[in-house]
Parts: sequence; structure tokens; C-alpha cells
Amino acid sequence: DVLGQLPTRCTPAGIGRDTVKALHALGARVVAVSRTDTDLDSLSKECPGIETVCVDLGDWDATQRALDNVGAVDLLVNNAAVALPQPFLEVTKEVFDRSFNVNLRSVVQISQVSRWAGPGQGQRGPAGSAVRSGCPSPGFQIVARGMIHRGVPGSIVHVSSMVAHVTIPNLAVYSSTKSAMTALTRVMAAELGQYKIRVNSVNPTVVLTSMGQKVLMDPEIARKLKERHPLKKFAETEDVVNSILFLLSDRSASTSGSAILVDAGYLVS
Repeated sequence: DVLGQLPTRCTPAGIGRDTVKALHALGARVVAVSRTDTDLDSLSKECPGIETVCVDLGDWDATQRALDNVGAVDLLVNNAAVALPQPFLEVTKEVFDRSFNVNLRSVVQISQVSRWAGPGQGQRGPAGSAVRSGCPSPGFQIVARGMIHRGVPGSIVHVSSMVAHVTIPNLAVYSSTKSAMTALTRVMAAELGQYKIRVNSVNPTVVLTSMGQKVLMDPEIARKLKERHPLKKFAETEDVVNSILFLLSDRSASTSGSAILVDAGYLVS
């Protein structure tokens, strides 16, 4: 689910949802994308004025149609992901295809997709959360191609994972999607840098949304994993959101092709 699901608390939360709320609180004009209508409805009540798009980003054609009315993007957060744990010897085609379609292919599609937008449409953006301005500009209006066409700088942030760098049992497919995202981030940064478009990722440890809890279904694995973190904790959504906001902002103006580890020190252990 693009906007995340339920954590251990009893309120709707997740990295994508909390990113939308943070950007909205800062005065940004935000478009939020999720496959779940109820999540978007409750988010709209929390953040009056945001725009929402309901679509499964694992469906290429449906995504193209759903984003047809989305205009020019200044900042993009690619947060869509599914975690479907399976031992390597039990990996199925369905899980493999679903994981790569949502976790990686959608990132490519959303980050580059383009269409012709007529006059009077402001800047906005899809996929978890994105920011637009009110300046109308006709032309190809979505993310990288739109930024290049308009001659404006921009920032794209991919929400990855520490499993791009470390090994956790039963996550062969999920880890592969995140490792591929690391390579994609670097190549995008290299190719788009000439247009003043920065591309980075945040790589958190387990965050206790419902997706994170799927990884921790085995209590013994959860205990051992937490003990290996030098800070003896998992990440909070706020920790990840703060890193996303930094990478979206001009305070990271010289940062591109990088990954911020929000891992409570796990990688050094």
C-alpha cells in the first residue's frame, strides 16, 4: 500500500502517509496516491486540500490512466512497496512479479512518465507524496521529463531499505527489489544531474508499520534483529520522514546518488 498500513498504534500511519502529512503541514501542495480508498478518504480528512489518486501502482496501464490529470511535479517521493516474505526455495512467480512490479517498475514509470498538459494546470505529483507549485505551464508535465521540459530543478526520493545492503532470511525477492533500487538511484542521479534533478534514497531498518511487522512474524528473528542494532531499537516513521524532507529540500542541494541509512546503526554491526 503506497501510504503504508497500521503500525503497532491504533491510528492509520506509515512512511508515505506521514510524509504527506509533514509536507502538507509545511504548506506544500500535495498529491497522494494509494490503492486503498479508505486510506485516502481518512487522509483527506486529516489534511484538507490535498489531492488524491486511487490506483494500484503495480498495474502499468491503470497507473498511466490514473495519472493522466496530474500536472507538473517539483518533488517526488516513491514509497510504494509490498513485502511478501518467502524462503528462497519457495519463491513463486506471482510473488516475484508482484514485488518487482510494485517496488521497482512503478518507480521507473512514475519517475519518468510524461504526457501533454494544457494551459492552466499547476504543478503537482504522484506516488506517495509529491509537491507542486501554482505556476501553470503547458508541456510534458510529469516528473523527470516534465522538469527537463520546463527547465526547472527537482528532487526525487526513493524509499528503499537497509536490506539492500544486509541479509535477512525469507526476503530474497524483497531484498532484490531494494538492491535494484540502489542501482537505479545511482544511474538516475548520473543521467539526470545535468538537468539539476537530484535523486537519492532513504534506507530504513524495520519500521513498525504492518509491513514491517510481516518481516518480524518470527519472535526469535525479531529479538535477534533488534539486538544487532547498536541503538537497540527499530526506526520510527518520523525518523524516516525527516530524512525524506532533508533530501527534498535545498539543504541537500549538493546531495545526489546517495542513500541515507536510517538503521539505528545496523549496518556497522
